[in-house]
Amino acid sequence: MNDVAVVGGGVIGLCSAYYLNKAGYTVTVIERGDITDGCSFGNMGYILPSHFVPLASPGIISQGLKWMLSSTSPFYIKPRLNIDLMKWGYHFWKSSNAATVKKNSPHLNDILQLSRKLVNDLRNDIGDTFDMEEIGCLMMCKQQKTLDHEFHMADDAEMFGLKVERLVKEEVQKLEPNVEVDVAGAVLFKDDCHFNPGKMMVALKNYLVSKGVKLELHCTVTGFEKANNKIAAVITDKGKFTASEIVIATGSWLPVTAKMMGIQLLLQPGKGYSYTYPHVEKNIKYPAILVDGRCAITPWGNQLRIGGTMEISGINNKVLVKRMQGIYDSALDFYPGLKIDFPPTDKIWNGLRPVTPDGLPYIGRHSLYENVVFAGGHAMLGISEGTGTGKLVTEIIQHKTTAVNISAFKVERF
Repeated sequence: MNDVAVVGGGVIGLCSAYYLNKAGYTVTVIERGDITDGCSFGNMGYILPSHFVPLASPGIISQGLKWMLSSTSPFYIKPRLNIDLMKWGYHFWKSSNAATVKKNSPHLNDILQLSRKLVNDLRNDIGDTFDMEEIGCLMMCKQQKTLDHEFHMADDAEMFGLKVERLVKEEVQKLEPNVEVDVAGAVLFKDDCHFNPGKMMVALKNYLVSKGVKLELHCTVTGFEKANNKIAAVITDKGKFTASEIVIATGSWLPVTAKMMGIQLLLQPGKGYSYTYPHVEKNIKYPAILVDGRCAITPWGNQLRIGGTMEISGINNKVLVKRMQGIYDSALDFYPGLKIDFPPTDKIWNGLRPVTPDGLPYIGRHSLYENVVFAGGHAMLGISEGTGTGKLVTEIIQHKTTAVNISAFKVERF
């Protein structure tokens, strides 16, 4: 038996299916939607080896508490009496210290660098149809103290072998000849790249279908059939699916899926917003993270996407327009030369990023079942870690030594 059921059709599920198919497995992807939307579509489309510092890091708690008082702020936790949220919050707080970050950063760096290498092979294999550009990504800083901190981060990045350029205001402006910028400076992380994530997902989906991967769409998992210490079948509203190995890649729904197996996983959905301008006459050239503004901006030719925020408010798709206001205001603050209107409120996209308490993904088996692999919890780095995760999932199923050490990604670490 070499058949695998992958539950979840986001970037992690599809990348897992891609590498499993390559390794000769018969793969079925079970997805409750139709792979035309979701967190893998409306994000900023970055592959970021530069993001080796986990989300849970020193200062995030105190900064977050200040932000929580403002409805337009980039970080918001909706206060509510919820035991899972409280447990998650406790472990997030425990992980947000220099020692834990120092321990976790090399592991995050490993999977990011692995994914960055693999994404070029993926592009060459499935077709160069998703506007991939390898020009790096700017970390744009409004204030001098932010820039000083970012220059210090650039030193750490160089220790991990990444290529960086430290830029003052005039040098940033030279990179953006068409649009006036107003910043203290920036760091250009030259190993980073970007592409259109929606186009990439469509290209990957079409490629998988052409290679015989079965996609069971609009198919909702309702439970699992257990036999001894294995999952014998995935039970859905469209019937039962049996497989010798099961991959759980359900993103922000990971705890819901795990609960059906009797497993508790700490994870919170972090809502992000974005809007894509179909045509900007004088557009920026470089994707950029607006560090002080805690949001991001990505060009694809004449298209422009602005996005960001982290809103921990449970599984829902309510749009708080004020949060988009914060993103829009930041974009104009950094790029006063940009001619863009505030997005129409009915066209604001939102998606849920799966956030673990320490900012590292869950990748691996759980001691309860010998034929289940979990892959999720990548927070804002799902696209950045997609190919690497798919490769690791396949190696775990093949009982091979994994390409990088996955001990930090243990499913049962909390």
